[in-house]
Amino acid sequence: MSAAGLVGVALLGGAVGVVVPPLARRFTTMPARLRRGAWLSPPVAVVVFVGLAVARGDDPALPVLLAVAAVGLVLAVVDLACLRLPDPLVLVSGLLALAGLSAAALLAGTPGRLLGALGGAAVAGAAHVLLALLPGSRLGFGDVKLGAVLGLPLGWLGRDVVLAGLLLPHLLHGALVLGLLAARKVRRDTLVPVGPALLAGAWLAVLLG
Repeated sequence: MSAAGLVGVALLGGAVGVVVPPLARRFTTMPARLRRGAWLSPPVAVVVFVGLAVARGDDPALPVLLAVAAVGLVLAVVDLACLRLPDPLVLVSGLLALAGLSAAALLAGTPGRLLGALGGAAVAGAAHVLLALLPGSRLGFGDVKLGAVLGLPLGWLGRDVVLAGLLLPHLLHGALVLGLLAARKVRRDTLVPVGPALLAGAWLAVLLG
């Protein structure tokens, strides 16, 4: 992608970051710690968008990746605020991914990639269902649904990206929990939101895949 294109994506990311906090407030009451950190939303969104553009600028599905990322930023803030992933937001993310990838496959003449996307969603959904059913699992079914949605763009990008997208979120979440325990910020029975780790892990998988 050209330098001008990256600047445009960065500006788009910054604009998305500005509207993320007010959109999140439509789904939950924001605790003081998140209200104080709202200024971080635009720079985080810029990093997310520019990272995707640098890694996947030549992929016809880049607009889909950006759209899913935009909704994902709202989902992450809501989950951090109230340990919940609202179904309407997850559904919007899924519809954007499915419709956008279908259009990208049609325009690029690569229907096989759409099948790969659907396969990725099926594998990711099944894997997270199994994880949620394990004894003592802290994974909620909102996380399961988000995992299946994220499987669509991961599947579009290939098997290795799907595998990375399944592994990285749980490594990130485990490392975070261990760090919080070591710092005595949480106890063993404290619930720590998984949604942000799912989203961050999927983002890293796209960048590294």
